[in-house]
Amino acid sequence: METGQIQELLQVAFPECEITVEGGDGKYMVHAVGSVFEGLNALKRQQAVYGVLNQHISSGAIHAVSMRLLTPGEQVAS
Repeated sequence: METGQIQELLQVAFPECEITVEGGDGKYMVHAVGSVFEGLNALKRQQAVYGVLNQHISSGAIHAVSMRLLTPGEQVAS
């Protein structure tokens, strides 16, 4: 699966987020910033993203995903 395909899937699911995807060969890093993550702990944020990608993880198209999921305020602070 290509990074652009993953980014498109996530952009459709989280249209208000700024999303970038890096990697290849089944291993990817997702960076996403959006207010959709406000009030969610790290686990809930990851579960939201895994919910979108689960079909592709189950099929083996995506082997591993690392994530950095931030609110706009957290991005400014980092």
